[in-house]
Amino acid sequence: MLTALIDMFGAITFPTWIKSEAFSIGPLSVKWYGISYIIGIYGAYFYAASIAKRRDVWIAKGATRKPELVPSKTMLQDLMFYSLVGIIAGGRIGYILFYSTSTIWEAPLDIFKVWDGGMSFHGGFLGVCAAVFYTHWRKKLDLWRIADVTAIGAPLGLLAVRFLGNFVNQELYGRVTDVPWGFIFSTAPDSQPRHPSQLYEAFLEGIVIFLVLRFLCTKYKALTKPGICAGAFILMYGLFRFFVEFFREPDATMFGPLTRGMAYSLPMFFVGLAIVIWAIRRSPVSPKRVDDKSA
Repeated sequence: MLTALIDMFGAITFPTWIKSEAFSIGPLSVKWYGISYIIGIYGAYFYAASIAKRRDVWIAKGATRKPELVPSKTMLQDLMFYSLVGIIAGGRIGYILFYSTSTIWEAPLDIFKVWDGGMSFHGGFLGVCAAVFYTHWRKKLDLWRIADVTAIGAPLGLLAVRFLGNFVNQELYGRVTDVPWGFIFSTAPDSQPRHPSQLYEAFLEGIVIFLVLRFLCTKYKALTKPGICAGAFILMYGLFRFFVEFFREPDATMFGPLTRGMAYSLPMFFVGLAIVIWAIRRSPVSPKRVDDKSA
């Protein structure tokens, strides 16, 4: 059946002209994977900074509880640096703990070989959570306010990494399929068409979450109730990642009927939902800026 459908509709052979290397300068090789992280972190920063400049999205329509500081450009630059450290350290440590525990005692030095690949979103997510908490403590910002400005830009980073990193590198591909848009990846152990699950994730985790959060910020002034955007991001990521795992080739042993990606993402949905409900029930806050006399 699968062979007949492939013969009828064909499959997309991954283009040979797309390389993991973007360019090289002498002995230095620059990979798309590294570029995706740079684009993602800077894209998130510039978007968050543009939202922070706006006045309308931070002003509530009704009565407010108290003023909360809107992050300044300098604060967001510091957050960008802390988040980058958290993504790299957390992503690598998370991968080792969640997907490759045997590395700890079989080849402990391989833990530091980030150039060989092996990064976990869930580990990177925890690393960013640590960066948010550190920024909250160091800059005396409301925890959920800084979490919100982190969340609204995060989908841009996911979009960049899923496409330029995972898809271009032909990693984290999907299960064998007979859909006409299946890709034949050269890195797969066979020549069977597979779901381009990297593109599914780029669309859902990157584009869809970004648009939903932007709609919540601009239409419903979600930023006036700290926690809504952060909770919505966690909720949607957990939901979309759980869904895509049905099409993605499991990258580790299963947890019973669930892939590890499902098992790690399902709690995110419920935690995000709880945060959104809690934040919605609270009264909105008014904005305060560092250039105000009250600050």
